[in-house]
Amino acid sequence: MFYEVLIVVYLIVALALIGMVLIQQGKGADMGASFGGGGSNTVFGSGGSGNFMTRTTAVLATLFFLISLILGNMTASTEKAVDEWQNLEVPAEPQPATGDVPAQEETPAATDTDVPN
Repeated sequence: MFYEVLIVVYLIVALALIGMVLIQQGKGADMGASFGGGGSNTVFGSGGSGNFMTRTTAVLATLFFLISLILGNMTASTEKAVDEWQNLEVPAEPQPATGDVPAQEETPAATDTDVPN
C-alpha cells in the first residue's frame, strides 16, 4: 500500500518539477542584466538570493531524488515469490499424426536454400 502511494506522490512531484522548470525565466532573458543593470552588483548576482520559484524548484528536485532513492531501495529489496525460469515446463514428445492429418515429408537439407543451382 505504501509503495503505491509513493508512486503517486512521485508522479505528482515529477510533473510539478517539470512545470516549475518550464515556467521559469532564464537569467539571460533580461536584456538589462547583460549590460550590468538591474542590481547585478549584489552579493548573490542579479537574481538575488532566490525567489519563490527557484526555492520551490529546489525543494521539488530534492523530493524527486529522495523518492527515487526510496523507490529504488524498496524495489531492489523485494524478492520475487517465484522465479520465472524455475517454472518452465518441458514439452511432451510429439505424437505421430493419426487420422486424416497427413504427415509432413522431410526434404533434404540441400534444397532448403534460396540460392539457385
